Amino acid sequence: MNDQAQSTRWVLTVALIVQFLVALDMSVVNVALPDMRDDLGFTPDGLQWVVGAYALTFGGLLMLGGRLTDIVGRRRILVAGLVLFGGASLIGGLVQSPGALIAARAAQGIGAAALAPGAFTLITVTYPAGPARSKALGMWGMAGAAGGAVGVLAGGLLTDAAGWRAVMLVNVPIVVFALFGVARAALPGAPDRASAPRLDVAGALLVTGGMSLLVLGVTRTEQHGWGAPTTVLTLGTSVALLIAFALVERRVREPLLRLGLLAARPVLGANLFSLLLSSTQFASFYFCSLYMQQVLGYEASKTGAAFLPFCVGVVAGSLIGTKAVAIVGIRLLLVAGGLLGAAGIVLFAVTAIPDGSFAYSILGPSLLGSVGIGLCFIPLGTAATKDVVPSEAGMASGLLNSSRQIGGSLGLAILVTVAASISAGSSTPAALAEGYRAAYWVCAGLMVLACVAAMTLLPAHDRPTATTDQPARTEDPTAPTAAEMPTAADRVAVVHRDPVPEAGDPMAPVAGRHDAQKNSEEF
Repeated sequence: MNDQAQSTRWVLTVALIVQFLVALDMSVVNVALPDMRDDLGFTPDGLQWVVGAYALTFGGLLMLGGRLTDIVGRRRILVAGLVLFGGASLIGGLVQSPGALIAARAAQGIGAAALAPGAFTLITVTYPAGPARSKALGMWGMAGAAGGAVGVLAGGLLTDAAGWRAVMLVNVPIVVFALFGVARAALPGAPDRASAPRLDVAGALLVTGGMSLLVLGVTRTEQHGWGAPTTVLTLGTSVALLIAFALVERRVREPLLRLGLLAARPVLGANLFSLLLSSTQFASFYFCSLYMQQVLGYEASKTGAAFLPFCVGVVAGSLIGTKAVAIVGIRLLLVAGGLLGAAGIVLFAVTAIPDGSFAYSILGPSLLGSVGIGLCFIPLGTAATKDVVPSEAGMASGLLNSSRQIGGSLGLAILVTVAASISAGSSTPAALAEGYRAAYWVCAGLMVLACVAAMTLLPAHDRPTATTDQPARTEDPTAPTAAEMPTAADRVAVVHRDPVPEAGDPMAPVAGRHDAQKNSEEF
């Protein structure tokens, strides 16, 4: 049991490092873009692909990465993703041309698409529903928030101290430590060939093409506009491919995404909430950074430091959510967090004035909004994997990460257009502040819409089944999902059966009520 407990702690460590790393890389590069442009000779159109190449491959391959986690094995996918991500980071820090840097960023995105679903899956298949999983999901959310905030701060400090190459090379030691953690965690290798699902090749090609074109079309709207023929053609082709993907998935025997997964209201509600939450979170982060630099005149390092209260607020919200989810339930906690986050964004909109200050325009809104966002992480992760069997954990994780990435890209592109239309091309602090305020108001509206979706789709009294006084139970991996269970009696029979771990899966909690309790206590 001691060896298993130590391995379980390393599983959590690996999941948190991976989540931190992916979030860090999404924000650390932004502050260094001007230095990259000056050193490598980027054109204005080419510079956007330093960010766009990463978003394109990351968003386009998330569903495939999640399913490969189920098919090939968590250890293999994590190791391959880490090696690719770390190697691309090393090469990106040494390149001498714009094209090489863009290629390195695209390779980083491929690695991240393998890592992000795997990190979330490690938690959902290792910890039984209840306090242990809630605590792990809270730490997972905190790791993502910390990675984003540290990325902004580190991007400014590293660029000022050592140049833009440092923001690429900083990933390498983190990857090395993560690989060490994978070795200590004793993760399972490839599943048995006879029982492992087959890869849905047609579905993989269609969803990868559709998602990639969607990200590409949305990313290029700032350059071409929403009504440009290029934009319309790209987004139209994306929609056609995604419709074809849905039709294929209804017919194949082992789909990349089982559409019945979305028939579960908690899963659908969680993904819709995630889509809207990420739309507002990414955009608010972006506009707050621009407001501090272009209106208040902050330098890069000072801008990064100003985001630290946001990180503290997310940690506080996640800690509160860990305890509150068992008391108020998933739906009420999501709604409370969403409304609190919306209130913080409204405060941003009210205080984003040309002669604002850190205390008035940044500190209060950051703390209020970030606590609300932190409250959402645990119920969101719990709802997104509710009634999902371990063999489809990677599928559910890839779906949640895809909704988050697509929501962030789509929301940012739309809200940039909103801000630009209000400022009308003027670069004066007053005009910019007015545009940012308009974008903030739209963000707040999207958060309220997310709360409406949660109230509509999630059950009213949905709490984690385990408590500190009663051992946590894990679902039988061989049992069907809730959508496939024909009667309530069948469901009761499944829930009260002693859990049966996957064959050869050392990550699965040990069967039996006493061992399940031991997992929760040792965690």
